Amino acid sequence: MGRSFQRLLDQKSRSGERLAFSKNGKVIRVQAAELRKKMFSLIILLSVSGALTAQEYIHPKAPSVPEYVVFADQRVKLDNDDRYERMDRELMAFTYMHTTSNLMLKRSKRYFTQVVPILLKNGLPEDLKYIMVIESNLDPKAVSVTGASGLWQFTKATAQHYGLEVSADVDERFNLEKATEAACKYLKEAYRKYGDWMTVAASYNAGQAAITKRLTDQKEKYAMDLLLPDETSRYMFRVLAAKLFMEHPERFGFEISEKEYYPLREPVEEVVVTDSILSLVDFAKAHGVSYYALKTANPWLKSDKLTNANGKAYRIIIPSSKGR
Repeated sequence: MGRSFQRLLDQKSRSGERLAFSKNGKVIRVQAAELRKKMFSLIILLSVSGALTAQEYIHPKAPSVPEYVVFADQRVKLDNDDRYERMDRELMAFTYMHTTSNLMLKRSKRYFTQVVPILLKNGLPEDLKYIMVIESNLDPKAVSVTGASGLWQFTKATAQHYGLEVSADVDERFNLEKATEAACKYLKEAYRKYGDWMTVAASYNAGQAAITKRLTDQKEKYAMDLLLPDETSRYMFRVLAAKLFMEHPERFGFEISEKEYYPLREPVEEVVVTDSILSLVDFAKAHGVSYYALKTANPWLKSDKLTNANGKAYRIIIPSSKGR
């Protein structure tokens, strides 16, 4: 029984409603509670016969671990017990963390549309977008317990090292275009050092210094062969699982229609400002949008004003005033 039909049946049963079906031009009305009872009996019968497990009724099984995953044009083998079990764990996690997985899918179109062209412009593989997925679950407001922020989860020091402004009024970690450009700088730098994308991914989580030290101490070339802290060890396999999940969500039991993906709304205009803005509320009203809409479209604006003593050029998006 499909999950959407199951939810409908449960809802109608609680409210005592009837369901209508059409057969050969005739409308048949059935008490929802009675149909639910019969469907449940059928599930029990299938379970007892071994044709269907209770777990499969609630949700499909996680997909099987493949022999390998091609990530950023590199074949990552999963052909030994250790790698198999680590990958299996992450495939199950994506299958059963329903709310998070659904939200990641729905947000993916909006953010991939913006990020992929920047990766490609920088000569980087498109698959690196899955590092962003694991970093933030595609939550544009994500802030970690250590203060790492934005979709790419830069710490303040790392953000400033790669050219992002982080101040009382501006936090470019939340400017997706600029943060992605900064991530590209990091990823290219790390790849020049390691020559392996899984090792690059591990370094994005643990830092280049930590990964380089472990490679040296353990006399290995690739991070996949290292003994690592659990978070970084899982991180590489989570990135691989994210690729499989995003490319084939139906194999994980998720069905998202095209209209359910959150769209990227094109701005009405972009305004370049080189002066300070004393009140972003007044600025928003002057451009025909609410303060809320302005801040949502420009999450890098951190306060209710913009101090610009040095005449820096900031590009502010003026969003559409229309909703979905």
